[in-house]
Amino acid sequence: MTTKVKLLGFWCSPFAFRVVWALKLKGVEFEYIEEDIFNKSTELLELNPVHKKVPVLVHDKRVIVESFVILEYIDETWPQDPLLPQDPYEKAMARFWAKFGDEKLLESAYKAMWSKGEEKQKAMKEAVESLEKIEEVFRGKNFIRGNSIGYLDLAIGWIGYWIPVWEEAGGSMRILDSQKFPAIAEWSTRFLKHPVIKENLPPKDMTLAYCHKRAEEIYANFCASGN
Repeated sequence: MTTKVKLLGFWCSPFAFRVVWALKLKGVEFEYIEEDIFNKSTELLELNPVHKKVPVLVHDKRVIVESFVILEYIDETWPQDPLLPQDPYEKAMARFWAKFGDEKLLESAYKAMWSKGEEKQKAMKEAVESLEKIEEVFRGKNFIRGNSIGYLDLAIGWIGYWIPVWEEAGGSMRILDSQKFPAIAEWSTRFLKHPVIKENLPPKDMTLAYCHKRAEEIYANFCASGN
């Protein structure tokens, strides 16, 4: 039975890319639909009326939203080359650190990009503290699930590509120090050199220009709101 898979995403969204990577690693053919997140399409609003965000995966008539939920759906629907560990404890830990990466590291690192002054310093400190905890998870590992890319690799694979872009866009800030975080640096290099990952990344110059512009816009809105 032939199934149809399509993915609604945004060209430099790390959330969308983790889904792209999973589909590619599984060998799943899919149609990619680029969304304008600043002028959301009727299709996106109808498919994801709750959050109104990408990514959205449509498998035949089934709609799945939220990138971590989508990763697990992909893993269970196409069981070849499993992403999640089979051991219940290891599976729980993968989910924990994936959530930690988004809620603690990603949010603080992104805020460090666009904020200034004390707010910027506070966000940078929080990001570095989060990396210190993740460094322990990476230490002594090749890919986090041994020698193959797994769920947690995909979940936090954005670190090595997006944080350096945010550092440059934010100006004079350093979060991902390879001397301080050697295990993360080594893992990131291997991860980004994997053919599937390397061939599916947004153009760095365009991503940097976009992030620089967004940093200015977000900060202007932040100031205009009276903060």
